[in-house]
Amino acid sequence: MTTPEGYSYGPWHDGPDPLAPPIDLRDALDEIGQDVMGGTSPRSALEELLRRGTRSTSGLDELTRRVWQRRSEIQRRNNLDGTLQEVQRLLSEALDAERRTLFPDPSDDARLAEAELDALPPGTAAAVRELTDYQWRSEQGRENYEKIQDLLGREMLESRFEGMKQALQNTSPEDVERVNQMLSDLNELLDAHARGADDVDERFAEFMREHGEFFPENPQNVDELIDALAARAAAAQRMMNSMSEEQRNELMSLAQQAFGDPRIAQQLSNLDAQLRALRPGEDWTSSARFRGRNPLGMGEGAQAMQDLAELDALAEQLGQSYPGARLEDIDLEALERQLGQDAGVDARRLSELERELRRQGLFERAPDGSLRLSPKALRRLGETALADVVNSLRGKAGQREQESAGAAGEPTGASRPWQFGDMQPWDTSRTVRNAVLRTASVGGGQVRLDVSDVEVVETEHRSRAAVALLVDTSWSMVQEGRWLPMKRTALALHQLISTRFRNDALQLVTFGRYAASVELEELVGLEGAWEQGTNAHHALLLAGRHLRRHPDAQPVVLMVTDGEPTAHLEPDGEAVFDYPPQPQTLYKTVSEVDRLAKLGAALTVFRLGDDPRLEAFVDLLARRSGGRVVAPDLDGLGAAVVGDYLRTRRR
Repeated sequence: MTTPEGYSYGPWHDGPDPLAPPIDLRDALDEIGQDVMGGTSPRSALEELLRRGTRSTSGLDELTRRVWQRRSEIQRRNNLDGTLQEVQRLLSEALDAERRTLFPDPSDDARLAEAELDALPPGTAAAVRELTDYQWRSEQGRENYEKIQDLLGREMLESRFEGMKQALQNTSPEDVERVNQMLSDLNELLDAHARGADDVDERFAEFMREHGEFFPENPQNVDELIDALAARAAAAQRMMNSMSEEQRNELMSLAQQAFGDPRIAQQLSNLDAQLRALRPGEDWTSSARFRGRNPLGMGEGAQAMQDLAELDALAEQLGQSYPGARLEDIDLEALERQLGQDAGVDARRLSELERELRRQGLFERAPDGSLRLSPKALRRLGETALADVVNSLRGKAGQREQESAGAAGEPTGASRPWQFGDMQPWDTSRTVRNAVLRTASVGGGQVRLDVSDVEVVETEHRSRAAVALLVDTSWSMVQEGRWLPMKRTALALHQLISTRFRNDALQLVTFGRYAASVELEELVGLEGAWEQGTNAHHALLLAGRHLRRHPDAQPVVLMVTDGEPTAHLEPDGEAVFDYPPQPQTLYKTVSEVDRLAKLGAALTVFRLGDDPRLEAFVDLLARRSGGRVVAPDLDGLGAAVVGDYLRTRRR
């Protein structure tokens, strides 16, 4: 389309669409993060995302399904006897026309000709061969017989040279001689290449100048020429392998009648032999089963076999199961040729997604060489988890997000637009900047402040807290589907403290048979393991150690668990497990809670599940420590933990 101004608009053909929406890394990272927190390795999570795809892009699994569906359709719809059927039709029409012409003729020659036709052998190839020297009386009979010879020649050449059938629609004797000369020169070139002749490059250049019209692939050297010819010849051989023995023998006999010149068949036979020797790695022996009703000629059959081979290669590339596999290995041109342009777009976007995830530093190498999520990726996951929690909190009656603690607070480094009733100081530089930008946007002039320009400094109280988040990592957490919500809760709390309450000291503690202080990336990548024991005693010991390292901070202990304590730590460091719990296990756990209460710690237990023994025990802990018990559902766990942290901190 051309506009009055002379600009021309049309489809974009040079590379990726410049107007395509950017790749949404956040959604992709959220999906990878979900898998990683569920116990999948980052590498496997990335591979799973690429297999599954995104909301706007088909994944490798879907593309592979379409490849196999396309392959099945080719075999289900077609059969390989198209050339034989067409030769049989032309021959039958020729004989009928010839008999109609001979019937009214009373001469002995006519009767002799009829006898000759009646004596033809039953096989199609044998009948065509017997009619080589027959003197046709019928014009239609002669034309049909010539069509048979031309059809066989074109089909034979089309099965070896793509596009040859269309190039030889009206074949003259000069065309046949030209083809025969091309085949002779080609065989001489390949023979020289096999012998290692010094002038092969010059021979190739001369050959392409003479016969380049027969090679739309436009090979740049003799190796590319051999590759293209061998792939097509191997497909033709696989097509022959896929026929019945009777069909194969018929076609091999008919091949001698190509263009009525037996030299063509001999040249093609020599060519096939040379290509087999030069490219033994091609598939010359396999076959495929065609069971449809759509007849394919020899050229179409060879193309179908090439399509099947191309689809097999695409299935392997999309499977990415071989060593060193990369999405860049996918042949996008072949994919678009077989499945359409949309499939190529999807594969290209998956490749871009993988490249961007790596380029933007969302993965890094651990000291042991394994792949893990980078701090940048963890921050993004934390932002998402915290946003979900905040949305949940906003939906609860009587709760609201508190953006500042009043004028007595200290600046956080951020600012926000002024609202009626705000008492915070103005952020002067940003207020003036807003006024200048607003004035410039309406054409310039004298700068005047407007209420909409005003930004105030965001403040908060700087009271400091020491927070210990204790999370149960026993097998029951995995078994009951509580593993992922537990990790998302830790992510949200970590993100809140690291961005909003930077002075607070957060310690993450995991406890199964033993307890351990872990960093966020360790917790996110932690895999569930079959291990008996819920050692709350050890976890509370580590929490107390963390609180004592920060004596000037408000102590906060948050425990997430789905089972009563079944293990405790002995003085020698050994964990003792028993179920039902030993009295000593319960005693040690309660004693450690008492020690935390003496430090002034507020203990909140988040009870998952409805185990009556667990419910009774955590109620006991809450009464002894002056804390409380919260029993959220899994979807509300994050909001419950973060909300309790904020409530305790405000108190």
